[in-house]
Amino acid sequence: MSSQSDMEFFAVVAQRNSLAEAALELGLTASAVSRRLARIEDRLGVRLINRTTRRLRLTGEGDAYLSSSLDIIERIATVEEAMTSSRGDPQGLMRINATFQFGREHVAPAISAFSALYPNVQVQLVLTDAPLNIVDEGIDLQIRFGEPTATSQVMGLILRNRRVLIAAPDYLRRHGRPKRLADLAQHDCIVLRQEHSAYDVWRFGNEENVRVAGRLSSNDGEIAVQWVLDGHGIMLRSEWDIARHVRAGKLEVVLPRHFMRADVMAVYPERLNLSAKVRIFIDLLRERLRDATASLQLP
Repeated sequence: MSSQSDMEFFAVVAQRNSLAEAALELGLTASAVSRRLARIEDRLGVRLINRTTRRLRLTGEGDAYLSSSLDIIERIATVEEAMTSSRGDPQGLMRINATFQFGREHVAPAISAFSALYPNVQVQLVLTDAPLNIVDEGIDLQIRFGEPTATSQVMGLILRNRRVLIAAPDYLRRHGRPKRLADLAQHDCIVLRQEHSAYDVWRFGNEENVRVAGRLSSNDGEIAVQWVLDGHGIMLRSEWDIARHVRAGKLEVVLPRHFMRADVMAVYPERLNLSAKVRIFIDLLRERLRDATASLQLP
């Protein structure tokens, strides 16, 4: 087998927690993975991974070999991508990372439409609560809200997005409509215990921060939105998530002049530039998101 093939094999094994997990990814038995790994180590004359029955741990040499392998694999992929892009025929593997709810509601349907147009591209969608390390995990595109956290990443805007205050018409009939942010203290507010410890403080840019309270809270956005639909309170939620409910008259925007900025961003490793398949997918996702949120016309 070629050195390139060994590098691709090692990159998969080194980024998994166990031989069994790597074997499942590679479609091999754990013993076959162990034997091939041993052959690579014998050829190189160094031990790359310390392995137990439960865990794999890279040696110093293994960490260096992984870093170099990923760089070489990516360089080859970039060259091949450039060749196929010139023919207007995107192909190869594209790995995408997104959050669970946004991934289910918007990214997965966009991938379905993309796959029908470009059958030569293999797409892996990885949904996680927190963003993955896109370099370590071999992610080609990550969908994130707000600014990237690492200088080695490139960010591109997919959609201007705001978090707005929303409530069901029934709730507003029973409890009245707040006229200013301070009025939220007199209302049942449904909060998400997700992004930071001060989950009960809603921040509106440079404006006043408002501490809110209510009977219901959750770490799941879908559940919280359903409680709002059921008339249990006011919530701060992204346009992309509630636009369809506003369009249907099931929710109303409260205090529309007050919102948080939470743009939908495309994040990818700086060294990749932007391959044709990723660029085409971003354009497709951007168009679908704009169509989905176009009816929510806020000032």
